[in-house]
Amino acid sequence: MTVRPTVLIAGLGEGLGVSLTGAFAKAGHDVVALSRSGRAEAAAAAEAASSGAAFTHVVCDLTRRDEVANAVAPMIGQIDVLIHTAHTLLIRPFAEISPEAFEAVWRAGCLSAMNVASVILPTMAARGQGAAIFTGATASLRGGANFAAVASAKFALRALVQALAREFNAKGVHVAHIILDGLIDEPQTTERFGPPGSGRLDPAAVAAAYLSLSRQPPSAWTHELDLRPSTERF
Repeated sequence: MTVRPTVLIAGLGEGLGVSLTGAFAKAGHDVVALSRSGRAEAAAAAEAASSGAAFTHVVCDLTRRDEVANAVAPMIGQIDVLIHTAHTLLIRPFAEISPEAFEAVWRAGCLSAMNVASVILPTMAARGQGAAIFTGATASLRGGANFAAVASAKFALRALVQALAREFNAKGVHVAHIILDGLIDEPQTTERFGPPGSGRLDPAAVAAAYLSLSRQPPSAWTHELDLRPSTERF
């Protein structure tokens, strides 16, 4: 019996998370998803089922390493691709950001990545193969007004991923960072910013880029990739 590769999506959400599930399921992966709620579970499960893939969703707090370890323990040896998309978007003037809110953004966006990586990457390294992709944003490269908390977390995530790449690439694990420079066309974006316009990232197209990145041969690995709509200024 052929064992299907498994992708772990840490931070499953509507839009990108569902599209990632669909893209990897169609490519022959089973899917394991972790998130704080089951909001995107039904849509992701349907995407996986349409391609005959197994789908497992576990509600857990990614900022707690013990919960992450317990959630993936049954299938850790089958995880070939790790995708981290968890974050909290806080847009607020600096004077209105409490230390608790600042820390919460960092915990959701950076500490969660550290927890997932610490559980998954050593197993990948022991096998000598695997891919780990972490999701950044415009704020990974520059801090904007009202984005002090988000930029701090995203800068920290980018530095963490650089360090992980330099440690684990030599052990056969492809560690990469994707900068999503723009708004993703997904329900939570519409809830926050209003009806979609023409300048949003298509989550299906973004998911295709993740899939392509995960398939790169070791002789030509991309560490950092930036994606943006053609209308986005940069």
